[in-house]
Amino acid sequence: MDELMELLKGRRTYRRFEQRKVDQSIVDDIMKAAVMASSAANKQPLSYIIVEGDNKVRQVFEHTRWAAALSPAEGQPKEGERPVLYIAVIQNMNINPNCDTDAGLAISNMTLAAWNHGVGSCILGACNRIKLGEIFGLTDDQKLHSLVAFGYPSVKSRIVGAQQGESLDYYLDENRDYVVPKRKLSDIVTYF
Repeated sequence: MDELMELLKGRRTYRRFEQRKVDQSIVDDIMKAAVMASSAANKQPLSYIIVEGDNKVRQVFEHTRWAAALSPAEGQPKEGERPVLYIAVIQNMNINPNCDTDAGLAISNMTLAAWNHGVGSCILGACNRIKLGEIFGLTDDQKLHSLVAFGYPSVKSRIVGAQQGESLDYYLDENRDYVVPKRKLSDIVTYF
């Protein structure tokens, strides 16, 4: 159980990456983990588009915005720091147009499976879904739910405890590593 908790603790959001390819066997594990996620009424409304290769990754990157809590100069990955892989999470509107929980479970599985191999991730909601839908060739019954960026982190990320009322905005430390404040259990859990 300690290994799982350490894996969960380390699976932070990473926004700067080494420029080395993610091995296909790891991509396969990420996708297997997505398929294993629970689904409401087992409808399985999600499909996935894997984006690899410098030109395609660059094309997708142009339609994303990163790190809302930071200035664009600090938050937006620069050339040489950008992800090397994206996985687009596509919802089929005919199967289930309200599949946020399904998508969240699948994305959680994907990012945890990736981190098990040392591959970091960033879940992107700040993206031009219409333009990306056109690029991906989505049909009228498909919609881009989320985009997940992957790569080997070139930075560190750590959790720090937050005091009641303190800002929960993540920030960069003196090494440009991410610091992520988290509320204490005693501040968020009530037993009934």
